[in-house]
Amino acid sequence: MDPLRSYLGRLLLEEITPVVMVLTTPLAEAACRKSGLSFVDMLSPFSLFKKIDVPVRTASEVPYRLQMFKIRMVYASDVQKEDYEVSDERIKPVVSEANEKALPDLLSDPPQLEDVLGKPKAELCPLWIKKFNRELMRTLSFSEHETFDHPVACLLVVSSMDKEPISKFVDLFNTNQLPSLLNEGIMDPQILKHYLVLHDQQEGPQDIAVSVLAEMRSTLGLNDCKLLCINSSTEADGSNPDNTWLPYTALGLENREGTCFLSTDDLNEIKDFMQDFASNHIIPYMEQKIRVLNQQVATTRKGFRNQIKNLWWRKRDDVPEAPNGPMYTFTSIESQIRVLGDFAFMLRDYELALSNYRLLATDYKLDKAWKRFAGVQEMSGLCYFMLDQSRKDAEYCMENAFSTYLRIGSSGQRNATRCGLWWAEMLKTREQYREASSVYFRVSNEEPSLHSAVLLEQAASCYLLSSPPMLRKYGFHLILAGNSYYMSDQRQHAVRAYRNALFVYKQNPWSYINDHVHFNVGRWYGVLGILDVAIKHLLEVIACSHQSLITQNMFLSDFFHYVQSMGKKFDVYKLQLPVFNMSSLRVIHEDHRTYASDADVDVSEGTWQELEEELIPSSSVVRTNWLDTQPKSSLRKYKDSCVCVAGEAVKVNVELKNPLQIPVDVSGISLICQLSTNLDALSFDVSGLTLDAGEDKVNAEPSVSILETDEDNFIVSKLDIILGGGESKIVQLDVTPKVEGILKLVGVRWTLSNSVVGYQYFEFGAQKKNKKGKRGRRRSFNNSLVVIKGLPKLTGSIDRMPTKAFAGDLQLLKLNLRNLSQFAVKGIKMKISNPRFVIPGDSPDIDLEFPDCLKKHTQSEINLVPYKSTKENFKGSLFAFPQDIEIQAGGTHSWPIWFHAATPGNVSLYISLYYEMESSSDIKYRTLRMHYNLEVLPSLDISFAISKSSSRLQEYIVRMDVMNKTPSESFVLHQLSCVGSKWAVSALSSCNSISSVETVSANQAVSCFFKIKDFEADSCKESESGSYRSDMALYPGSNGDVFDIARSPLADFHFQERYRQGKLAKVTCSLLDFVLISKEAGNSSKPSPDLQLLSHHTCHCSALSQSPIWWLMEGPRAITHDFSKSCCEVSIQLVIHNSAAHKSSVRVVTSDVMPEKSQTVHPHDSTSVQGGWHDVSLENDIKAISSAKGTRHEKQSSKSISPYVWCSLSSAQIELQPDSCSRVPLKVCIFAPGTYNFSNYELQWKVLPSKEAQVDENGSSGGGPGHPFYVTVLQSV
Repeated sequence: MDPLRSYLGRLLLEEITPVVMVLTTPLAEAACRKSGLSFVDMLSPFSLFKKIDVPVRTASEVPYRLQMFKIRMVYASDVQKEDYEVSDERIKPVVSEANEKALPDLLSDPPQLEDVLGKPKAELCPLWIKKFNRELMRTLSFSEHETFDHPVACLLVVSSMDKEPISKFVDLFNTNQLPSLLNEGIMDPQILKHYLVLHDQQEGPQDIAVSVLAEMRSTLGLNDCKLLCINSSTEADGSNPDNTWLPYTALGLENREGTCFLSTDDLNEIKDFMQDFASNHIIPYMEQKIRVLNQQVATTRKGFRNQIKNLWWRKRDDVPEAPNGPMYTFTSIESQIRVLGDFAFMLRDYELALSNYRLLATDYKLDKAWKRFAGVQEMSGLCYFMLDQSRKDAEYCMENAFSTYLRIGSSGQRNATRCGLWWAEMLKTREQYREASSVYFRVSNEEPSLHSAVLLEQAASCYLLSSPPMLRKYGFHLILAGNSYYMSDQRQHAVRAYRNALFVYKQNPWSYINDHVHFNVGRWYGVLGILDVAIKHLLEVIACSHQSLITQNMFLSDFFHYVQSMGKKFDVYKLQLPVFNMSSLRVIHEDHRTYASDADVDVSEGTWQELEEELIPSSSVVRTNWLDTQPKSSLRKYKDSCVCVAGEAVKVNVELKNPLQIPVDVSGISLICQLSTNLDALSFDVSGLTLDAGEDKVNAEPSVSILETDEDNFIVSKLDIILGGGESKIVQLDVTPKVEGILKLVGVRWTLSNSVVGYQYFEFGAQKKNKKGKRGRRRSFNNSLVVIKGLPKLTGSIDRMPTKAFAGDLQLLKLNLRNLSQFAVKGIKMKISNPRFVIPGDSPDIDLEFPDCLKKHTQSEINLVPYKSTKENFKGSLFAFPQDIEIQAGGTHSWPIWFHAATPGNVSLYISLYYEMESSSDIKYRTLRMHYNLEVLPSLDISFAISKSSSRLQEYIVRMDVMNKTPSESFVLHQLSCVGSKWAVSALSSCNSISSVETVSANQAVSCFFKIKDFEADSCKESESGSYRSDMALYPGSNGDVFDIARSPLADFHFQERYRQGKLAKVTCSLLDFVLISKEAGNSSKPSPDLQLLSHHTCHCSALSQSPIWWLMEGPRAITHDFSKSCCEVSIQLVIHNSAAHKSSVRVVTSDVMPEKSQTVHPHDSTSVQGGWHDVSLENDIKAISSAKGTRHEKQSSKSISPYVWCSLSSAQIELQPDSCSRVPLKVCIFAPGTYNFSNYELQWKVLPSKEAQVDENGSSGGGPGHPFYVTVLQSV
């Protein structure tokens, strides 16, 4: 691109131009003021010559032509460096005027990405910014280190009405009138002087001015004097729209007073004067000056000899370090070179200017005149640009100048700004926008906030013009610019900058900067009084969960402040406070299935259907929908729709979350619904009410007036809550339809802090299409429900149903049913998922006092009661209420329920009630579903070890181990019972009372010993002493407080436990079941009667030894005999019992050999050792009793001769029927007194299977040594 056609080229041609100093007399100035203009203002529009076409010859012999030229007209009083503060105040109106003009644009929608990228380059940098840049550069006019602002010529103006005009010219150029820069020797006072006589046509005829001009030419020179006549018009043309000076307003001719006496001839005369002045005086003068100075520089500085001389003279180490370097007067060679370079630049001889700037840069660098050095580097860079040569050198010079200005300090900051502006424009001309934006940013750091804001905005536009556009940097620099605008009290500019950056941060994860933008835009709109737009932006930040508590309070307080300032409530679509979690949306409606509580709805439908399989008639179970039971029903076409009942609430559960750390008040939360009484409207599309494009709808004024509550068709509930900081809460909203039709759930509305009404539509979509062969996922939310005619409805609950209980806990509860409808219900049935925990009681049980109702009250009841363990005798999971029970309209009915915490763990109990109705509805039955979650805690862990007694047949020794697994509770052992009438339990004779272990403390383990006896053994009948009973009280003094385990509910729960712990038909080796009843000890040492009752059921207990043959030796234990007469014969019997279910063959073999000492302890089988039971025998050695005749017996004793012999048969074999006993007679001959153990016999047995049954091979045969049987024989006296 041609540099002269670029913006920077035109800027240099208009800004770096010759300066003409103007000196006027008061009368001359007054003549101009008649037209509302100063003299300089009157001439300035004609100082720009776009087609001057003047030949110019500078240092070279080849002339060239100037097509465009401009001179700057400046009063002598203005030829001085302006203070920065004053100049900044002069710049501020440029920004302020644009600030006021920006207000209408702020009412439009913020620009979008497509709008911004489609803007022309000229619109990205508006005219006021270019004007600002020019004004910012002009603050450096008339600097000491630069000469292109030094006056080239002086125009002295005298009015024709002045007395002695010649002397006035002399007085005007007096040193007192001249600028200080000329008097101090910085500027050359020997400049071109041009004299002008200004004649006001309204003051008199032109002859006076002509005579004055003749006098001037004779005195001051013929060519340097001119006459200019003005105010030729007799009337002011300010009110005339066709006045003659209007065409010149584009050139800068502005008449603020509205009157003008300048005629067209006057304006043409001014134009001719300026044309002559520029082409015939200023340009020739500058040409001559350049040639003279170039000759001087060539003589003193050019050539090898002059260069060596200059370097030698300047190479001094004692040059002081100063920002401006040493003082240079206009007569110094350095100043002359600078004037030569600037004059050549203004006449566009850029090669000559560049050569002199480069020559001068070396001198300033050696002199350490850094500011002057930076100035010539700056001009060198501009020369390179205008020559369109070496971009690298141009950028190097600008970078060098910029950094040098900054290194100087505060005196060079504004110069650095001007250098940066030129440098940035240079880069923009070459489309290096990214580098230009970096320069703008560097410059902005050195300027006050207002200037910095404009510069940052230009940097942002450069990032947008980059290829590709750098949108994030564009937005970031706009935010920086907007913040600087706000600091400078330019709010409209601040809002404009932030608005232009909104699209960058619209959809990104940068939440903090997004909040910053919206909050500040909203706040500044509020300050400007545009409250609706302010609230719109503040709505974007009120749900800022990531911000601190202080920031959230600030956001929310400003939002409510502007809302209250509007003085009205308004609707906001998708108000972000609180946050509605639409994924948690749950619709609860009831058709033939009703629920006792909302938690019951969460149970899967499959669980309920499995439970109700036996409850509901079979014709309904196989249907997928209850409507299929009525194929001719008018509602059949809606079988795929959700159904609700008129008069019954449809509930919607949705989660609300407060994202802030501060509480918020949410009131009037209600559903937005529609109800169409036309059933054919099921296909009605609600999409017209659903706002899919939320952002577009937010911009418009939202309205939900058409969805207000229609009290004739339905009623919606309203809920008021206060959400704490960060709190999430699930709320339930109700709508109760009154009439039949189609109910649509459209959305939800609420009021925030009684100021803002928010509403949000439910988002639902049709089922997605899936590939063939794949099932689609059904939509989770259906907003349309078919409302049918009202139906009877039962509500129910179990009173005092525990949520936490100890294992074994037994309670009597009450099921309460209530009919809320106008029709009676009948045919009630109940199905329970787990009868181990809950079983229905009998109708009389509801009036009983628990636990006294479970005690045995009469002596007859204490006796053994027959125990029946058939399944038909116990209550199962399906229970039908008596047929005569009907619950009338508005009536209630109660039924007893027994509860037993069977096993530890988390248990879910499901109960479903079926009932029929007498209404004319299509639905003939309904179900009531109840669900309870129960946590059963461990209490007592019970285990039993049973071992056969070696001293009695059909008697067992039992060890009960009790472990308290609770960390803090204690339990009292109340009663131990054997289930059934066959067994009786009693304490051991050595410990008739176990009161020492009556209470089991927390984490304590105790063991108790008992014996049990089989009373149904025909061969082992004993006289009943009353100490054997099936129930034994473990707590002292509680014999009359025994609970009857053979009655309901203990018998029913025990049957369930026995059924779960092992099938009755499959368990062949079980001996008996135990029931341990305990009570919670509480805080007192003695339990009170109303404390918690616990029953622990241990089933299928068996003996440790499984041998089917049980034998026992019977006979005298002490005998007196006179051994001097004969030996002693003792008759004993061996009682053998067959406990097997088959016939057995038993063989008994005796032995006369005395067992060795090592064999005194008889070995036992592994099962005996495992149980920990051992028979401890007396010493087997013979203990002879000493006497007077004992010597004879001692001599006879020997190891080979036994002190006794079996004198009857040595072996016997018998057959025993199942569950029968037999006695084998034995006789022993004893030879000496003493204590003898008659255990040296062995018993062998074999089970004989029948043809129909088979015997386990492991238990078909066996044997064992005899049990110890001690007999003491004494010598008679």
